[in-house]
Amino acid sequence: MTRGSTGAEAAARRGPVLLEAVLGVGTDLELRATLQHLVDAATELTGAAYGALGVVDPDRSGSDRLTELFTAGMDEATRTRIGRLPRGDVGVLGALIRDRRPLRLADLTCDPRSCGMPEGHPEMHSFLGVPVMVRSEVFGSLYLTEKRGGPFTAEDERLLRVLAAQAGMAIGNALLYETARQRQRWIEGAAAVTTALLTGDSPTDALMVVAEEARKLADASAGVILQPTGDGGMEIVTASTHDDPGALIGTTIAPGSPVLEQLLGGEAVFVDDSATDPRMTTPVRSRFGPSMLLPLQSGGRLIGTLALPRTRGARGYTAVERLLAGQFASQAALALVLADSRESRKRLAVFEDRDRIARDLHDLVIQRLFATGMMLESTRRRAKESDIAETIGKAVDELESTIQEVRTTIFALQQPPADAPTTFRGKVLREAATAAAVLGLTPSTHFAGPVDTSVGERTAGQLLAALRRALAEASRRPGVSEIEITVDATVTATLPDGRAGVRLTVTTDGAPEEAAGTQDSEGTEGAEGTEDTKDTKGTVGTTLTWQSPL
Repeated sequence: MTRGSTGAEAAARRGPVLLEAVLGVGTDLELRATLQHLVDAATELTGAAYGALGVVDPDRSGSDRLTELFTAGMDEATRTRIGRLPRGDVGVLGALIRDRRPLRLADLTCDPRSCGMPEGHPEMHSFLGVPVMVRSEVFGSLYLTEKRGGPFTAEDERLLRVLAAQAGMAIGNALLYETARQRQRWIEGAAAVTTALLTGDSPTDALMVVAEEARKLADASAGVILQPTGDGGMEIVTASTHDDPGALIGTTIAPGSPVLEQLLGGEAVFVDDSATDPRMTTPVRSRFGPSMLLPLQSGGRLIGTLALPRTRGARGYTAVERLLAGQFASQAALALVLADSRESRKRLAVFEDRDRIARDLHDLVIQRLFATGMMLESTRRRAKESDIAETIGKAVDELESTIQEVRTTIFALQQPPADAPTTFRGKVLREAATAAAVLGLTPSTHFAGPVDTSVGERTAGQLLAALRRALAEASRRPGVSEIEITVDATVTATLPDGRAGVRLTVTTDGAPEEAAGTQDSEGTEGAEGTEDTKDTKGTVGTTLTWQSPL
């Protein structure tokens, strides 16, 4: 029997194996399963001990160009020992990517290009590699080593080229399917975010909705929202992560950071390894690897930045993932703007309703109460019996007190709602700030003593009510150009009986509207009243003093 007939018989024997390998590679539309099946089929077809398929990112260069490696013949312990991927820009692997031609070597260690293999890699000699082309572009390279029974033959090379060509078509189909499926997930995710933001009852968790959905879609370790700070930096305000998000929230990017100009300019930033990239300066960068930082902007307005980092050692983001994530960020930014507009319309409706109630109280209720008081006052003057006059006098005083309370309510209704501060000092400052919108000036506020720790909740509520009444009265007084608020919880506010107390003093200039008299504060042992004072400029002013035990 001749050598030619022996080769033909060997090729004929391996024909069914090749056919089965080709059919097996093309039966699965899931990309990663297709790639792993290709490596397994190639090693079985050629009798190789080891096989690998290196996936190449065309948008990268240098040592990071090889992004994934599917292997056959290595156990988990060996893969763990090797650790990092081999370099894709040097050695025979780099030559195969650059030349796009099959490469067959009898002894890999004797080739001068042999380098770039990581430590712990098994010793290898015979080598056969072919490029895997998808739509005329290099998708990756298929490597086989350590053929059982001798070096790789020309027949092995021919069979592997056929398998690689057929696999290229199968990979192309799987890529299309994977891209379509990814696109569908991102579109559905963007729609879910939009629906959640536009139908939710509260906008407080809007940023968390975006961060959480983006993290799931990108298969990221964390979803983070950064917003610009007053000093020109950026701060993490929302974080969605499997770990404690508190470790991330509050982390800042200092002004002058290399990546900050791109972020503030609304430009997307893609990082291969956050821990080693010199542009990343945050203290948490060592925890993460590949990252995307995407601008949240709509209509030229920058809302913030969406950051999607993966853990160290995780695969990098593909070009398709970057594109889809960028589209998601644009859609999410638009949804955030629309949700904010929706909430603004709701607030406007509340303001209008509050204004209507305030007008009704002023135009109807107060006028009727005032008219009733005038009638009672006239009746008291005509009453002959002293007990009847005294009873009518008490009714008049009650009506005057009710009118004052209604006026205070009108003043509160005219103020914009905001998140309630938690400290007593913050509540006083909020009352002063909201009064500025009506008064046209900002009251000067002073504190003496440990007001936050010494003033109880009940006393604080009574003091704030007195402050609102004083500011409401000041808003009706002509010529007011200065208001001073003082809250004193030191020993100088001690009550006459020696008990510790708190004193509120509100001093205004301008002509007093009307002396309010003195009345007991409900539930307190203090009094409030007004008295005319004279300042050094000769302007008539008014001082209200309210005091209560702590």
